[in-house]
Amino acid sequence: MTIETQIVDIATAAGNAAKIMAAVPRKQKDAALTAMAGRLKKNTDTIRKENAKDVAAARENGLSFAMIDRLTITDTTITAMAEGLTYVAGLNDPVGTLSDSSIRPNGLETARMRIPLGVIGIIYESRPNVTVDAAGLCLKAGNAVILRGGSEALHSNMALAQIIAQGLADAGLPAAAAQVIPMRDREAVDILLKQEALVDLIIPRGGEGLIRHVVAHSSIPVLKHYKGVCHAYVDDTADLDMAVSICVNAKAQRPGVCNALETLLVHETIAPDFLPKIHHAMTQANVSLRGCEASCRILKHIQPATQEDWPAEYLDLILAVRVVPDMNAAMAHIAEYGSNHTEAIITTDYANARRFVREVDASLVIVNASTRFNDGGELGLGAEIGISTSKLHAYGPMGIRELTTTKFVAWGSGQIRN
Repeated sequence: MTIETQIVDIATAAGNAAKIMAAVPRKQKDAALTAMAGRLKKNTDTIRKENAKDVAAARENGLSFAMIDRLTITDTTITAMAEGLTYVAGLNDPVGTLSDSSIRPNGLETARMRIPLGVIGIIYESRPNVTVDAAGLCLKAGNAVILRGGSEALHSNMALAQIIAQGLADAGLPAAAAQVIPMRDREAVDILLKQEALVDLIIPRGGEGLIRHVVAHSSIPVLKHYKGVCHAYVDDTADLDMAVSICVNAKAQRPGVCNALETLLVHETIAPDFLPKIHHAMTQANVSLRGCEASCRILKHIQPATQEDWPAEYLDLILAVRVVPDMNAAMAHIAEYGSNHTEAIITTDYANARRFVREVDASLVIVNASTRFNDGGELGLGAEIGISTSKLHAYGPMGIRELTTTKFVAWGSGQIRN
């Protein structure tokens, strides 16, 4: 059997399962998720054994420590996956809910009903826990899902796929509602991306290279974010101590994530007072600064920034700093170098805050708080499948609701159109 035949068979089975999942009541979906959580805990030894094969191969192939760390499944990882499924089971089910109800002048009652998207393909790297997390969210929203993890995690992902399938069967649901592509060949990804008649949406999760490859080769709509070049603008009215606290948290709490701060913009009026404070605090957090000419005149020992620093997503303990004459210049910098991910303003000027929120284009624009809050859990979604920086059809963290869409429904009493 060719790779193409296998992928088409997987996608066809997913489409058939999606039709079933769309009509499944919440109680049955939650039972499946709960059963998966229980089976994860019961099969810890099997999961760890299969994961050990992937980790050994990764070491033999010279993968980096960071990659191996993301690949490794521990008892804590398994517990977290199980708890995540249980948590998702407890979330409200958006499928079938009605909104925007109205009665037309002719008496026709209209509303929007939330429905699943259908078949979702998720392409991701390294972390096997994504297999469980993504499956749980997609299934809760009434979808079928096709999962293609990194080739380095195939043993782990296939073990998890079997547990997911067993959990679905426990609840009387089709195993094809959540499938892992069982091959390492990269050709499988490109074939999947051409199944526009069978797959409704592709969500890539990983580095910029992976996402750009998916976008370039997909004939299916793609929800994406290439990178997170996040800014904080410290206004001339800012509380400087609060600004220091926010910026250190945004940069240093977890520097390797997409909502970490990468560039700090500082109003020139407060720069002489603020920059020494932030430099001291960042140094304490092991963050090195790269500054514009004005920044370097104030902080004489920091590394000068180059043009390459402004669009950089460091994902490291490095922060670019630029002094700007006013908020207009800050917003112009963000418009030129931002990635539509997360932008923050620190200010006590209500009018400036309102204008910044209104005019800056990002999936989260935040006032007087850390960029690290661009996260589904922190924003009240419960759990997320990723952060979209494209605007169709979701912008920002994608929770269960964002894995659905709406259709119009109408109730009549014999109306005809004139």
